Amino acid sequence: MSRGIDYKPVMQHAFPSRLRRITLAVLSTAIFVVPVHAQSNSFSGAVALSSQLVDRGLALSPVTPILQGNVAWTTASGWSLGMSAATQTRSPGHGSEAMAQLAHYWSLSNDWRMQAGVVYYTYPGNGGARAFDRVETGVNWMYRDVLSFGLSAITLTHGNDHQPRGAADVDFHWPLPQNFAFSAGLGVTQPLNARMEGGAWTYGYSSYVQGYGYVHLRAPSYYGYGHLGVSWAYGSWRVELDRVFTDPGIRRLGGAAAPWVATIAWAF
Repeated sequence: MSRGIDYKPVMQHAFPSRLRRITLAVLSTAIFVVPVHAQSNSFSGAVALSSQLVDRGLALSPVTPILQGNVAWTTASGWSLGMSAATQTRSPGHGSEAMAQLAHYWSLSNDWRMQAGVVYYTYPGNGGARAFDRVETGVNWMYRDVLSFGLSAITLTHGNDHQPRGAADVDFHWPLPQNFAFSAGLGVTQPLNARMEGGAWTYGYSSYVQGYGYVHLRAPSYYGYGHLGVSWAYGSWRVELDRVFTDPGIRRLGGAAAPWVATIAWAF
């Protein structure tokens, strides 16, 4: 999820990639400017309004205004601690999500950086998704503030199924004139739910389906997702519009995110 408004090469990827979390990624992008040679600790935050909460191409909420908040603390030695939360503005407490992350980054060279971290996701007030509370451990490699590649191991924290799942993400960002920027990404992941039926594994996920609410749907053993986006920044404000793509098999089942997701964020 790079940080900062003007995308100079001093930004760090302190939260999940934009591709993994379209809305929370935009929110955390508006904050978390961490100089490579920082000499002091720093605290930052942001609030945002989005049209939908999206996770790896899946809809975690209906298409409705989503209020989000994010705070982060970073140290000069490369450690970062952050927390984010999101909820529907029309039904506070429903379809909500919370996230906490601890990460550490290293400068490998003038051009390359690396980050390792752990993220905990929970869904208070969302009974249909609570079974997918999870911990994600990930490693990311970043070339300047242009290209990043990440690998994640995902472990559910509820129930008896704690078999790790894997995911991989590639994100690209390019600044444009007049404070605009272009972004793109591709990813692949294993669904979070797996069970043995008739001697074979079946897979599934929990997502919001318009007209039905939060449901569990079967899925292939892995699926792909991606996005194309354009953003504009002015001071502490940031506006972004993303075109979201999800595996056609997932979209036919009805659990994919809306094709377009918009977010406006203000950093402090």
